[in-house]
Amino acid sequence: MARIAGVDIPRDKHISIALTYIFGVGRSRANKILDDLDIEKTLKTRDLSEAEISKIREYIDNNIKVEGDLKREVTQNIKRLIEINSYKGIRHKRGLPVRGQRTHTNARTRKGRKRSVGIRKKQIG
Repeated sequence: MARIAGVDIPRDKHISIALTYIFGVGRSRANKILDDLDIEKTLKTRDLSEAEISKIREYIDNNIKVEGDLKREVTQNIKRLIEINSYKGIRHKRGLPVRGQRTHTNARTRKGRKRSVGIRKKQIG
């Protein structure tokens, strides 16, 4: 199993798909990496030579912000938005959708489970 940017890459997938297991690398960025390094996208990870894996590892380390650094930057950006009391920061603080989605219905992913209001058990007396 190849290890790139601290992530174990699956052996039995095409390398263009396997690279997406790294946080910060999607399909288009994975394809761009492979194009820049002249590596065939349809190769399985297990079929790559050690030299090709090291080229990919070196390219990602030098050119792309991934994993811990990227997560840290995202959380710092969110903290900054909360700190300056921007609209987006307030939405983050309240746990509501940030990008204009409706909240009258839906938005359960962001808001959490539905809380029941005014329903009490009858007391036996």
